[in-house]
Amino acid sequence: MTQYSDDATMTKILTEAGDTWAIVGLSGNPERAAYRVAEKLQRIGKKIVPVHPKAETVHGEPGYSSLADIPFRVDVVDVFVNAALAGEIADQAVAIGAKAVWFQLDVIDEAAYRRTRESGLLMVMDRSPGREIPRLGLG
Repeated sequence: MTQYSDDATMTKILTEAGDTWAIVGLSGNPERAAYRVAEKLQRIGKKIVPVHPKAETVHGEPGYSSLADIPFRVDVVDVFVNAALAGEIADQAVAIGAKAVWFQLDVIDEAAYRRTRESGLLMVMDRSPGREIPRLGLG
């Protein structure tokens, strides 16, 4: 497999793509990685937007059941769903005008990566911003 994540792209998403991050798969379960990553993103100044079928409030932010339900602009879509579902989420991110898509660890869909990049969005795949933020010296 080709390398789908580089330091320059990750840094650009974390510092230049925008501060509103929709986190698809984020629930109020503190045992889940999405919960911890959302907390870390908040600590570095990002507004998190939980996206989950239950539309739960997480870390003080109201949730939405889908990306299409969010009534304001989203800059980055962070995807914590099974790789089989991730491509559809990436397509939705393009449709809502996001600037970037970030697929979490073990979320790999090469066709979705190509489609998303061809649509002009930045994209990272198979990485965690929770791990990359401190490694890149961003917080």
